[in-house]
Amino acid sequence: MKFMKIGRKPDTFYTEEATRTVISDIPSDLTIRINNVCFLLHKVPLVPKCGLLQRLCSDSDDSDIVTIDLHDVPGGEDAFELCAKFCYGITINLSAHNFVPAFCAAKFLRMTESIEKGNFVPKLEAFFNSCILEGWKDPIVTLQTTIKLPEWSENLGIIRRCIDSIVEKILTPTAKVSWSYTYTRPGYNKKQHQSVPKDWWTEDISDLDIDLFRCIITAVRSTHIPPPQLIGEALHVYACRWLPDTTKSRPPHSSGSQTEESKGKSRRILESIVSMIPADRSSVSIGFLLKLLSIANYLGASPVTKTELMRKAGLQFEEATLNDILFPSQLPTDQHYYDIDLVAAVLESYLVLWRRQSPAPAENGHLLRSIRKTGKLIDSYLQLVARDENMPISKLVSLAEALPDVAREDHDGLYKAINIFLKEHPDVSKAEKKRLCRMLDCQKLSPEVRAHAVKNERLPLRTVVQVLFFEQESGSRATTHKPELSTKGRQAPPEAEAEECNNKVQHEGIKSRVAETSERDMQKRLEAKMVRGESEKGKERRGEANSGSKVFQRRSSR
Repeated sequence: MKFMKIGRKPDTFYTEEATRTVISDIPSDLTIRINNVCFLLHKVPLVPKCGLLQRLCSDSDDSDIVTIDLHDVPGGEDAFELCAKFCYGITINLSAHNFVPAFCAAKFLRMTESIEKGNFVPKLEAFFNSCILEGWKDPIVTLQTTIKLPEWSENLGIIRRCIDSIVEKILTPTAKVSWSYTYTRPGYNKKQHQSVPKDWWTEDISDLDIDLFRCIITAVRSTHIPPPQLIGEALHVYACRWLPDTTKSRPPHSSGSQTEESKGKSRRILESIVSMIPADRSSVSIGFLLKLLSIANYLGASPVTKTELMRKAGLQFEEATLNDILFPSQLPTDQHYYDIDLVAAVLESYLVLWRRQSPAPAENGHLLRSIRKTGKLIDSYLQLVARDENMPISKLVSLAEALPDVAREDHDGLYKAINIFLKEHPDVSKAEKKRLCRMLDCQKLSPEVRAHAVKNERLPLRTVVQVLFFEQESGSRATTHKPELSTKGRQAPPEAEAEECNNKVQHEGIKSRVAETSERDMQKRLEAKMVRGESEKGKERRGEANSGSKVFQRRSSR
């Protein structure tokens, strides 16, 4: 940070309540009133250096006491005091922090070279050109101070010249950048890295107001020199600096959590960031887009902003990981924790784009890999959200069924999600159990999962029957090697063919299946299912040697 010291005399200004005066043997003959502060000063030395005061005092005699109101001086009483001290020769320290109000006030008072040589304005201009604009931090700090005097700063060219200086340094090759900037990223050790990172400038400009930040990003993008990924990184840093974090925990919805005024400011920042995202697909990550979408839901952003974020997120959804889609719900009416609606909306956007790319995705290797990867991601997500005791079954089913059949090479992940949900929701009704399990294609279950399903007390009996049928079919095909059986095995038996399933189980090798999965465990599983569905009457078990197949046929026919 550069400083400039002007003047040599000690500070003789003192303040008493709302009055500021100079310690002097000469009585005051000039009173300046600014807002609620009254300055008791002298015509000499102020009037010779201030063109405005010369004009206002032109009608008075030298012996008259003059009172002037300057309520509209830019920077207020503090800026005027800097100008007054300069006139008295009192030492003042100028820096990027106080340059803008001092320069605007000096311009207002017309303290120019034409009034007196070596006046305040030319000294301030020299400091601005040789010190502030030549540094890196100084023009950024100066831009921050222009927020209080935007019109004056714009008219005097301060904002434009600071932005030009900042953009010029951003475009400087990293090999020529000096190590005089902020870089506080976690895990980054400056001593271990001799080279300057390409995004060295992003943290410092994130301190600026969104409008000034936007001006810099727009100017940098117009040169087409930095890659889109670098622009995206700058947007990411700014969003982390100014927008609320909705990823770690569910934000409170009390009235005092965030005022409507602060929400409005955050919405404006969010919408500006979204509008600045480069069109290049790789400019920002899918995780960043999903974070912005979650923040948009929390802030109540415009439908246009949400739609644009969903469109961009849909283009990159295949790149998402499980951590990228784990967001708490932002609606106070939702009892469940995870924002499953956000994931469903982005998935739908992805599927719309995916279907447009090819009418036959199975013939396109890239599209098939994309949808299969997305299918595994959704099944992993379902397994996690199924643990939420307040998660509605309708939302779980809706998300699971949104994927096309080709998205799942097997149904093991879907089975795990269903099993977790049934375990965490023991009071779920029979109808809801059937609704869940109707999504399963038993033929797409691995042998290990089928073995688990057969013994799973939580599953409906009809699902267990279907699993047994396909397990028996697989065993028969492995034994007989008949090609016609492999053709049949591709289609799951409809629920209306339960009787046919039982007959096949009885006549096509149930004994071999029972030997593999333990006949005794199978019999107990099926009997327990039927006993719970009937009255409390006790029924004697039959001990015939072939009881396994007979019990299965009798229970299923009922």
